[in-house]
Amino acid sequence: MLIDSHVNLHAPQFDEDRDAVIARARAAGVKLMVNISDKVSHFQKVRELADAPDIWCTVGTHPHEARENPGLAAADLVRLAEDLRVVGIGETGLDFHYDLSPREVQAQVFRAHVAAARRTGLPLVVHTREADAAMGDILEEEHAAGPFRLLMHCYTSGPELAARAAALGAWFSVSGIATFKAAADVRAVIADMPADRIIVETDCPYLAPVPHRGRRNEPAYIVPVLEKLAEIRGWGREEAEQRTEDAFFALFDRIPRP
Repeated sequence: MLIDSHVNLHAPQFDEDRDAVIARARAAGVKLMVNISDKVSHFQKVRELADAPDIWCTVGTHPHEARENPGLAAADLVRLAEDLRVVGIGETGLDFHYDLSPREVQAQVFRAHVAAARRTGLPLVVHTREADAAMGDILEEEHAAGPFRLLMHCYTSGPELAARAAALGAWFSVSGIATFKAAADVRAVIADMPADRIIVETDCPYLAPVPHRGRRNEPAYIVPVLEKLAEIRGWGREEAEQRTEDAFFALFDRIPRP
C-alpha cells in the first residue's frame, strides 16, 4: 500500500486543480493521505478534505504561524481532535532558520501541542529546522513529564537529534529531499533510522523529488521517495512498501487498517 503521510492539499497551489491532483494520486496507487494542518485558523479548510474516505487530517499550528496565536491552549487542540477524522497533532515545532515567529513563542506553542498529544494519545507531528539542541531539550523535558508519541516529519536535521528522538521512541518520515544530489548527509541519517519506525511523505506542494524536482509536488510523486528509501536501506521495493505501511499504522492508529 502506498501512503503519503504528509500532504498540504488545502494549500493555494492546488486551488486550480485539486480534484485532478487527488485523482492522479489515486491512479498512482496512493491509498491513504494525511492532510496536515498549518494553523488552527485554517483547520476547517484542512478538515473539509478529510471527508473523503482515503484522506485524514491533523490539527495544529506550524512554528512559522505560532505568532498568530501565542496563547494557543492544549484544550483547544484537544477539543478539535475529538473529530475522529483527526489522526494527529501538528505540525508543530521549532524553525530557527526563518524565525517567522519569535523563538520563545514557537516553544510555548510547541509545548501546548505536546500537552495535547499527551492528553489525546494522538501522535505529534514535529517540524524542526536548525533548532537541534533546543528541540532535543524540549522533547526530553516533556517526555519526562509524561510520554507521548512523536513523528519527526521530513527529517533533515543531524544525527545527534535523531538519536535523541529515537531514544524517546520517535518515528521518522522521509521526503523527496532524500533524492536530492546534495543531500548525502540526509541519506546517511536515514540509513541509521530505526527500521520499524520509518514512513514516507511528499510534503506537497513542496520538495518535489527527483525526477520531478523544480515542479509543484503532489502525492502521486511518493513513488520516487519510497524507491530512494529502499535504495538507502538496501530493501526491495515490496519490502520498503510493507515496512513503511506497518510503521504508518503503528503510529497513526486512529486510522483503521484495511
